[in-house]
Amino acid sequence: MLIPLPSPNMKHYCNEWIEEWCQENGWTDLFEERCNNYWAFPPGAVMPEPIPTHTLRLIKTQKGLTSQEKLWSVSAVFGTVVAVVSTYLLKCPIPLVLAFAFDAMTAAQLEVE
Repeated sequence: MLIPLPSPNMKHYCNEWIEEWCQENGWTDLFEERCNNYWAFPPGAVMPEPIPTHTLRLIKTQKGLTSQEKLWSVSAVFGTVVAVVSTYLLKCPIPLVLAFAFDAMTAAQLEVE
């Protein structure tokens, strides 16, 4: 049984959330330089600037988890339940060890830098 690994570039913000903030605050021409790194033109500016980190954290606090984060969280919980049941039925700790490894990697990916 192969366990899919979390994507190394888990999206912690929906583009719609950032676009909404930009429209409310007068920032224009939003683009994503790389995963979870957004740039836009502030009001009256001629050069793009990164969206401030404190703003991204505030948006994340207000909006919660993205659909990708929810999917990985549910997968981790479901995988753990399956591992506990199979560990009990098979009397073998390996499924639980694999679930722990998968959960640890998922938890690490859920961390917002």
